[in-house]
Amino acid sequence: MVSKVSKICPCRITPNATASAALAHEQLAYSECCQPLHQGSKQADTSEALMRSRYSAFVLVLTDYIIKTTLPAQQALLDRQAIKAWAEQTRWAGLEIIDHSPKVGKRHAQVEFKAYYYQDELGSPSLSAHHELSTFVKIKDRKSSSKDEATGAESWYFLDPTVNLKLTQKQPCICGSQEKVKRCCGPFL
Repeated sequence: MVSKVSKICPCRITPNATASAALAHEQLAYSECCQPLHQGSKQADTSEALMRSRYSAFVLVLTDYIIKTTLPAQQALLDRQAIKAWAEQTRWAGLEIIDHSPKVGKRHAQVEFKAYYYQDELGSPSLSAHHELSTFVKIKDRKSSSKDEATGAESWYFLDPTVNLKLTQKQPCICGSQEKVKRCCGPFL
């Protein structure tokens, strides 16, 4: 899959000239940026790193990674074929991080971004942007080893507001926090 991208990681490319100049010092090779996350040899240490790796996964059509980094309680409800088709059909042009709020609650963070893509209008491609404020939640790993349990290993996950879950405000939260939905992930769904 690496042959589909340049040496620079897809999440470090932006079509916006101002952002490109500002990020020139932050350009990283795919092998030093998102590839270790995609291969599972490293975990995202921030919600922004996870968001960037998810963008790169869309560019590279890594559907399994996109699903794996969504909140586990939502994964079975995702449409694998639709995700793959959208990623394959989109001509990605770059990513711009607008804002990263690393703490919007006890375990939540948000990343505002623009994912640029080309849209064919009357036979001529024009640059468009998908502007989104994504929410992420940090939870204890379900499949942690006994060593990880001792250190309290946690991972970031994307909280997908488009997944239709039948939730009540007083039920335990879907992230496993032991809090009620209304006090945890509920405000972000």
